[in-house]
Amino acid sequence: MRRLIPLLLLALATSACPSYDEYSPVVSQDGLVPPDQFARYGKEQAQAVAIGREFAVAYQGDTPADWAAQADAAIAYAKTLPDVATIVADTLGHRLTVQFKSGWRTAVLPIDDGRRGAETPGIATAAPTP
Repeated sequence: MRRLIPLLLLALATSACPSYDEYSPVVSQDGLVPPDQFARYGKEQAQAVAIGREFAVAYQGDTPADWAAQADAAIAYAKTLPDVATIVADTLGHRLTVQFKSGWRTAVLPIDDGRRGAETPGIATAAPTP
C-alpha cells in the first residue's frame, strides 16, 4: 500500500497541471452572437468582425513572434478600412483594441470561422485583402 502512495501523489500532481493552450479559449465563439449577425448591427460592427476574421486567418503558431506577426497582419488589414482611427495590439492577450472615427472603441478577438474579412456582410468588396 505504501508503494502506491507516491504513484497516487504523482498522478494527482500531473492531473492538477493546467493546460497552457491560451489561444483556443479566446477564439471560441461559444455563447456569443454569431459574427454575421453582429456585422449586421452597423458599419463599424461589420468592420470589427472583418478585422477579427483577418486576425484569425493570420494565425501561424504559438510563439510570441508568431503572435506579433498575426497582430501585424490584422493591423495592416484594419488600416485599409475607412472608419478605423487607431488600433493597438495586445499580442500576448490575442486581442486588438480598435477605435473608430466615431469614437467607438472595442476589443477585437480572432474569429476563426473559416471566412475572410471581405466576406463579412456590410464590408465593401473594394477593400483589399492583404
